[in-house]
Amino acid sequence: MAYSGCDISLILPAYNEARSICNTLTEASDYFRRRAWTYQIIVAADGDDGTRQLAREFAGQDGVVKVMGERLRRGKGRAIREAVKIATGNIIGFADADNKVPIAEFDKLEPWLNGPYEVVIGSRGLPDSRVERRQPWHRRIGARGFYYFMHAVVGMPGIEDTQCGFKFFKREIARDLFSRQRIDGYMFDVEILALAQRLGYRIKEVPVRWWDDADSRLQLLGGNLRNVLDIFRIRLFCARVNRAGAAVRTTTPDS
Repeated sequence: MAYSGCDISLILPAYNEARSICNTLTEASDYFRRRAWTYQIIVAADGDDGTRQLAREFAGQDGVVKVMGERLRRGKGRAIREAVKIATGNIIGFADADNKVPIAEFDKLEPWLNGPYEVVIGSRGLPDSRVERRQPWHRRIGARGFYYFMHAVVGMPGIEDTQCGFKFFKREIARDLFSRQRIDGYMFDVEILALAQRLGYRIKEVPVRWWDDADSRLQLLGGNLRNVLDIFRIRLFCARVNRAGAAVRTTTPDS
């Protein structure tokens, strides 16, 4: 039976984004309509800061927007994992709700998803990447320290930027990866990419436009013990994947 879902599902994990969520939803909806795609937008908004309520008001005017979430924060990784379960797109991806990467940058990723790659990610770390507003110097130092720490513990050959929040997957690959994913917090990006590499999925890193919004909620190694512990958990999870003999593709690109 032919799959009857939409062309693309975009997941917007959102916490404390009341100022930006409606603008981001409008921009994404306009972009998909210009491309004449069928689409679904899922806002995964935990917390009690007004973001979820505003997204629901927007959804009442646009039937392709779905809103999920609870009052208590459960983590960005968990929010996206649960959103993937209800996503219907042939392509499933996520982007930051504050529009750090404009949705139009998907134009650069789409050709690779139409080719042999199962996972295509935006990157701030390639020669052609455009960082229009850089992070403060202390954040840049922390990010560089995280880069070396993460590669030493987990190993991520060939990937310069694991943390850019602009990642897209072929449908069955997204379902496979997020069904295995366990990290609820910010380090879920590392886990997803580490699993993808160990399962033999082909990953393409693409330079994109990105700007910093001075968001201080994300701390990489600056006193955030949970992130450090999660990196070691990811190493353990991925070792189990390898020992189980799962380092082969479990779904085909066109399934």
